[in-house]
Amino acid sequence: MKLLVTGGAGFIGSAVVRLAVARGHAVVNLDALTYAACLENLAPVAESPLYAFERADIRDRAALARIFAAHQPDSVMHLAAESHVDRSIDGPGDFISTNVTGTYELLEAARVYWRGRGRPKSFRFHHISTDEVFGSLGPKGQFTEATPYDPRSPYAASKAASDHLVRAWHHTYGLPVVLSNCSNNYGPYHFPEKLVPVIILNALAGKPLPIYGDGSNVRDWLYVEDHAEALLLLLAKGRIGRSYNIGGENERSNLELVRMLCAILDEMRPKVQGSHADQITFVPDRPGHDARYSIDPTRIRQELGWRPSVSIEEGLRRTVAWYLANEEWWRPLQARRGVGQRLGVKA
Repeated sequence: MKLLVTGGAGFIGSAVVRLAVARGHAVVNLDALTYAACLENLAPVAESPLYAFERADIRDRAALARIFAAHQPDSVMHLAAESHVDRSIDGPGDFISTNVTGTYELLEAARVYWRGRGRPKSFRFHHISTDEVFGSLGPKGQFTEATPYDPRSPYAASKAASDHLVRAWHHTYGLPVVLSNCSNNYGPYHFPEKLVPVIILNALAGKPLPIYGDGSNVRDWLYVEDHAEALLLLLAKGRIGRSYNIGGENERSNLELVRMLCAILDEMRPKVQGSHADQITFVPDRPGHDARYSIDPTRIRQELGWRPSVSIEEGLRRTVAWYLANEEWWRPLQARRGVGQRLGVKA
């Protein structure tokens, strides 16, 4: 296949691009290169004849039309999005513009292209979303594909809106779409403003390890390369018009996760005295912080036979080892806008 991947210079998008090229697919990476994008994420495939890069904004319809016409992809994988909850609290406008308006422009460009090619049955528009659209869970229960939407942050609301647009373009215009909602990703190339890399890099620097509230908020952690595997499987074999929840089956509270990272760092990069866990610091909670997310992945397991292959223990160990070995990747990113600052407090 020839794939058009939006947001391919981001964390999850670049994992998809690397895996797709490794499997012999031609990939066009469409990315606006905003603050969280990093072309170094694509270094392993940058010289491949199967890889092409187009710098463009998904809100730019003319650029989208040109790219579709020039590359004639067989499918679209839509990952481009503003994705940091704290930044959405401080500046929701960027999230509405990119995640809602940008998805609309991309859907229209894809529809025009698909219709112009005679509506090929093999074409797919795969929209990648988040479990945050479902809101917050109590101590029990899991999100299924039938869970009502109940977004609680500007980021989650913008992704919920984009999900609804994709479904509407399928039901109204017949565009062949597949949707997926994933749990929290982690792994190599994770931009250093999210929890896992923040903890690793702060620990190495001897800085406080900030935990919101009392650290009891629970997330289901999914290794990014497992996620990329699932996404390519859904693109090839997912049922048109259907949504799939992709979970890591690895629930941990934030405090548990941080303590696991500290134990791994104590082993791989021990301190002269004490434990990295001594640096744990509790900070005021995020406004509207969802208590718990948990994915029920029954549908993708039963229909397509997919399950995550990497446990949270192994995934965190791989992640810490990658950051220890790749300082030349993460060090320059720490100078980017907002990295290392407490965001999401304007509410």
